[in-house]
Parts: sequence; C-alpha cells; structure tokens
Amino acid sequence: MKASDLFIKALEGEGVEYVFGIPGEENLDLLESLRTSSIKLILTRHEQAAGFMAATYGRLTGKAGVCLATLGPGATNFVTSAAYAQLGGMPMFMITGQKPVKASKQGHFQIVDVVDMMKPLTKYTRQIVSADNIPARVRESFRRAEEERPGATHLELPEDIARDNTDSIIIPASFHRRPVADEKALKRAAEAILDAKRPLLMIGAGANRKTSSKMLGDFVKQTGIPFFTTQMGKGVLDETHPLWLGNAALSDGDFVHRAIENADCIINVGHDVIEKPPFFMRRGLRTVIHINYLGAEVDTVYFPQIEVIGDIAHSIWRLRDTIEAQTHWDFSYFDTVRGHLAAHLAKGAEDPRFPIYPVRMVADVRKVMPDDGILCLDNGMYKLWFARYYHCKQPNTMLLDNALATMGAGLPSAIAAKIVHPHRKVVAVVGDGGFMMNSQEIETAVRLKLDIVILLLQDDAYGMIKWKQAHMQFPNFGMDMGNPDFVRYAESYGAHGHRPGSAEEFGPLLSKCLDTPGVHLIDLPIDYSDNDRVLNREIRELSAKL
Repeated sequence: MKASDLFIKALEGEGVEYVFGIPGEENLDLLESLRTSSIKLILTRHEQAAGFMAATYGRLTGKAGVCLATLGPGATNFVTSAAYAQLGGMPMFMITGQKPVKASKQGHFQIVDVVDMMKPLTKYTRQIVSADNIPARVRESFRRAEEERPGATHLELPEDIARDNTDSIIIPASFHRRPVADEKALKRAAEAILDAKRPLLMIGAGANRKTSSKMLGDFVKQTGIPFFTTQMGKGVLDETHPLWLGNAALSDGDFVHRAIENADCIINVGHDVIEKPPFFMRRGLRTVIHINYLGAEVDTVYFPQIEVIGDIAHSIWRLRDTIEAQTHWDFSYFDTVRGHLAAHLAKGAEDPRFPIYPVRMVADVRKVMPDDGILCLDNGMYKLWFARYYHCKQPNTMLLDNALATMGAGLPSAIAAKIVHPHRKVVAVVGDGGFMMNSQEIETAVRLKLDIVILLLQDDAYGMIKWKQAHMQFPNFGMDMGNPDFVRYAESYGAHGHRPGSAEEFGPLLSKCLDTPGVHLIDLPIDYSDNDRVLNREIRELSAKL
C-alpha cells in the first residue's frame, strides 16, 4: 500500500471525521489519499485557525482533533494553536509536510526543524523516516493526545516517505481504563472533609468531563457542600444551583475570595497551576485536597496537603459513598456571601446606556441563549464580565481560554463547535482586536453554510491592556486603533451584518439572528468605562465588608 494511503487509513481507524487545514505541495500525496477517504477536509484561511478548530473539536469530543499544514511557514503557523491545545488540555494532532529526506534538490529552502520546534509545545513529536513506522507513530500520537492530561501531538511526513510503498497494517487502539485513586488517599481526604467546619468545593478544567460532572452533581446533592468554579470549570455544575458561590474570574478580592478565606478545607477538583490561580494558598490557614488525574505541580501559591490521584469521576464517586452532611458544618457565612454576590450580579442588567454596558450585554445574551447553547469567547476584557455574570447551566457551554489566553481563537472555535454540534446555537464572542486576527474565517463559515452568530464588541482598542494600563496609573498609550466598517466587511464575505442603535435593540436582534440561517455578525459598541470602578474598587469595597 502507498504510505499516504496507509496514513489516512490509520486516521480512519482512529475515528477521525475531519481534518482542518491548508495543504501545500509537500502534502499532495496525502491530500489525494484524503480525497478518496471517509474523512472530510475543512479548508481554512489560516493554519492557526485550523489548529484552533482542531483543538476545540478535541475539547468538545475528547477525541483528538486533526489539523494539516505544509512545511516551513505552514508549520510555524501552528505554534500558537499547539500551545493553546497543550496548555488548555485539549487533544489535538498536527500533521505537517516536509521536503524529501532521502535526497534533497532544493537545499534548505523553507526548511526549519519543525520537530525540534514542537518539542516544548507538545506531548509527542516525530518525523516519520520510514513508511513502515506510520501505524505505530499515528497510534502513539492519538494515545498521547487523548490520555490525561490531554494535549497536542505532531507528526512530520516527508513527501518522499508519503510516496513509498509498505506492507504495514494499522494498529487498533487497545482497551484501557484510567487508574483509580488509592484507598488510603481517599480515606485521608474523607477524614479531612468530615473533620472540617467549613469545607468548600472548587471545580477546575480537569473536571469538565461528562462522568465527572454527574458525579460532582451527586456529591453536592448528598453533602450540601457549596462550590465555586475556575473560568475553565464553568458549567461543570449548573451555576443557577443554590449552592453556587460564583466564578473565580478575578485574581483576588472578589466575593468568592471572601468565602475561600473563610473555608478551612478546600476540595480542589480538576485544577492545575496552568490555569490562572483561583486563590492564593497561605501556610497554615486551611487544608487543600488535590483531586485530579495527575499529581499536583507545587507552586508558591499551590501546595496541597492531601492528594487523591486517579480518575476524577471515580474519586468523587468513592467520596460520595463515604461522606454525608455533618451537623457541625457551618455554611452560614457562605450563605451571606451568596446573597451579596447575587445582589451585586443583578445590578446593571437593565442599564439603558449605549454604547452598551457590559452587564446589560451579558444579561441579554443569557436571556436568549438556550441552556445548551455554546458561547466561544476570544480573549479580551469581556471575558471577565462573562465569567462573572453569565451563568452556565451545562458543561462546555462557555468555551474560554484561561491557560494560554490567546487572542484570535473565538471565531475558529465557534466554527468547530457548530461542526460538532450542528443542532445547537453557537455564538462567537469577540473583541475588535482578537477578531481581526482571524476574521478571514468568516469565509470558511459561509462556505460551509454554518449557522453561527459573531458578537463583535467594538471599543476601538486593545481593551484589556488599556484597562490594566489605566489601573496601574500609566497614561493611555499604544492601545487605540481604527477599524473597518464591520457590517460591510461581513457582507463582503456573504455573511449578514447588523448594527443595533440602542441597548434595547440588541437582545431582540441577537434572538432573531440565532433563529435565522446563515452567518451573522453583530457590530456592538461597548462601554468599558466602568471596568475599574466595578471590577476593582466596588467589588473589593463591598466584599471587604463581609
């Protein structure tokens, strides 16, 4: 069999449905093999966007998303999306081409050491030097990408190897189960929780799995222990639940941090130090229990006293069977925090100002989005407002990045989300800065006939950094920019452009766009002038009184 045919059959054996990317001349044999396969090629307008799509596919399915690029500049354009998947714990498999390795006719034209470049950004990277090695290399790439903690893998397929013939056959995936936690560790954790007076449950990105979500729901129902989430843990449990204490959107000083300071035992499920710290540990104040697939990476702000290592869902199931609500537990302070948080979050939901106030914008989005609707956030100032004010009711209904925290991923992620879940409502929430980094993918969405909404929040600046610049009392410098007419820009791709003229128009317009087929862009001016007052001074002053 031709090596490129074997490579594609190996992908089919792994259950691959889509390959996202931009082929080059070094991929042409692989492309021809792909043409006659069951796998669909999703041609993108930039390799970085293809990587974001593959990573999001992996995030939503648990199966490695696959992306394809040529050598040199095509491969280097994968760097940001590789880091996005690797830091975010998203299974992704990258394929890049290369010039012939057995006889070079072009010297070092377009040649960079892609395998070496990918080493710090992936769990596994190899150049295929023999067609006979393809089945093992592909199987290992998927195994590494999908096992906990998930991440990025990469194979380089030179064009002369792709043309070779081989008698090798594909290697099927082996049956396996995740290791489970040691009984003594579970017993020690249960004793610490039972002995505590004010235990508190924290849910991180690693718990964002179907089985973990169900077990955590059962655990909270049985024990009555209040919970909060990290940004990437949003939606693991319903955030309208009466025991929800908020999201750790800010680094410190929020209402949720008052609850954390009052807790004497924090049950930390699925968090690691790659995501921005949801709280800062200080010696002697409380017991922290680390429940995760892997051991804790000790940091100056994170050094748990008890570690329960193994499958998260199994660990929570075993603890649920051991722990019942205790009469000496005292959650009265947490109840007070919850009441003050709810009152604070409700302020501004009807604010009539225009450009729109962020709280009003988030509230209007929540009103029209169904419970299973998916928001795909780019990275910008609005991420903090959505993390604090948008209540997720189901897992993976808000896809944000609090690990690499890169700009440019919002629209590609929305495209992948709609491909995975074609019958669910999908909205890309982007700022004008991040949107323009991959705005060309509107053409991809239009060509694929997807029904998505792009909510573009325009402030004519790199707003997050501008806010931090002002907060640190630096003068405004280097953050303001100009923009095209986004409505006409969207229409030039064949999408539908909209520009509301008031806050009152926005909610009904968004609802109409969600119910109308096609790609819709809403150009919504936003007022960030209250960022510092609300997210710094007001929150800290109010929470400090608790």
